[in-house]
Amino acid sequence: MTDTIGADLAALFEAAAAAKSLAYAPYSDFPVGAALRDEHGRLHAGCNVENAAYPVGTCAEAGAIAAMIAGGGRAITAILIIGNGPNLVTPCGACRQRIREFAAPGTPIHIAGPEGIRQSFTLEALLPDSFGPDNLHRKNMLADA
Repeated sequence: MTDTIGADLAALFEAAAAAKSLAYAPYSDFPVGAALRDEHGRLHAGCNVENAAYPVGTCAEAGAIAAMIAGGGRAITAILIIGNGPNLVTPCGACRQRIREFAAPGTPIHIAGPEGIRQSFTLEALLPDSFGPDNLHRKNMLADA
């Protein structure tokens, strides 16, 4: 895989796929994994976690962001989401906003299936004209990137 997509993207793919394999999705039977790279170059991964009070669960992207924060990171430089099925598994609206909190408009968001990368977007493409930290006069860690 590293030959076709590059080592950095391959590492994100492998981390997201490993997280997906650990997902707890007994109600939807739709496991999802996410992995992101922070401003220090570290990888953080998460998987979806459902519960009996469906749909009160945690998305894979939210888990990866929480892991980043707990690990001392504050900025997403790239994120990859992997899911099954023939359609693109892009972040839900809430997760697009979560990513926005810690990413710049040009941050790449890679969407994958088990076979590899299906499509890549920027945050701006998935969440145009978004509301974020700068609207509240707070600087995003990547605002100057």
